Amino acid sequence: MGDIKSGINIYKSYLKVNNPYKGGKTLAEIKSAEQKIYKLSSNENPIGTSPLALEAIKNALSNLHLYPDRTDERIRNALAKYYNGQLHPDQFLVANSGSETLELIIRAFLGEGLECIVCNPTFLVYQMFTKWQGSKAVDVRLKKPNYKLDIEGILDAVNDNTRLIFLTSPNNPTGTYIPKSDIDILLSQLPDHVILVLDEVYYHFAEANDYTTALPYVQEGKNVIGINSFSKTYGLASMRTGYLYSTKEISDYIHQVCKPFILNKLSTEAAIAALSDTQFVADTVHLVKKERTFLQAGLKELNIPFWESQGNFVMIKPAIDIKKFESLMLDEGIMIRPVASFGAPGCVRITLGQREANEAALAAIKKIAADW
Repeated sequence: MGDIKSGINIYKSYLKVNNPYKGGKTLAEIKSAEQKIYKLSSNENPIGTSPLALEAIKNALSNLHLYPDRTDERIRNALAKYYNGQLHPDQFLVANSGSETLELIIRAFLGEGLECIVCNPTFLVYQMFTKWQGSKAVDVRLKKPNYKLDIEGILDAVNDNTRLIFLTSPNNPTGTYIPKSDIDILLSQLPDHVILVLDEVYYHFAEANDYTTALPYVQEGKNVIGINSFSKTYGLASMRTGYLYSTKEISDYIHQVCKPFILNKLSTEAAIAALSDTQFVADTVHLVKKERTFLQAGLKELNIPFWESQGNFVMIKPAIDIKKFESLMLDEGIMIRPVASFGAPGCVRITLGQREANEAALAAIKKIAADW
């Protein structure tokens, strides 16, 4: 049979991804001996990593020849304690980053012929992971100019094949949030076969009175999944650890697609320690909120269009070509993130850094804007 050709295509057509996700560049890629570079492009923690997490990592280095925990049970117990017993450990699932929890959800609930709903501009991986399963992502875009949720549009898009709705609050890249009243209305009209996935990885930085996480809905037994990460507030982006929480029924179901030894030992120890580092969290949140006020006030003074943010970043709309603006900002030592791939063409996202970095960003914008 060596010469026989079947003509059978072994490749899945829906795995031909035309626009793969591309993360922001690293400092090493931009490194310059001639000037200081401020990395304000990847929404990383401006003060570093939880000291308790760093200590836990150091203490775990002596036995890396041993396998890690077979399951995520210890982190789930720590999370239940962190949530003051409002959720049972079995309602959590921990994986290698918030992105991997999203992938597990999509693997569990989507497949060929099924659909999800996304609301661009938003995190690109919702659509990318959906395509990996041969499913369709229906885009019900946020309503301009303030990027409000299109509740009616979402409900109109729901059909018998819809399984998931992905919402992000605070939203990346716009920084806007979804008021609790909007989520209440949406959930009250969704059919039972649809699950709302609320990505809340920036929730620590939200301060709007009507902001909500997924927690109250999960406590009520709704078909809701909350997504969180240790990358932002705890400064553990390199450790790639995130978690989801939901009803026990939903969490148990998603656990069926988890492989054993899903987490490495260092990530496990770091995450457990970070959850107890309340001082580091408080310091991070205080700095982000203070610098968000400072940066937005500076942008307002410069008459630069931006959207009021509830995250650790601010999205702006320069008056020149985005690639040119990105290049000019880099010339001034500032790394930023164009967000056309997120569904917001003509805009860039600026991560909040420490005061020195934010002052440098405003000075650079002022200099560039003078020639618009």
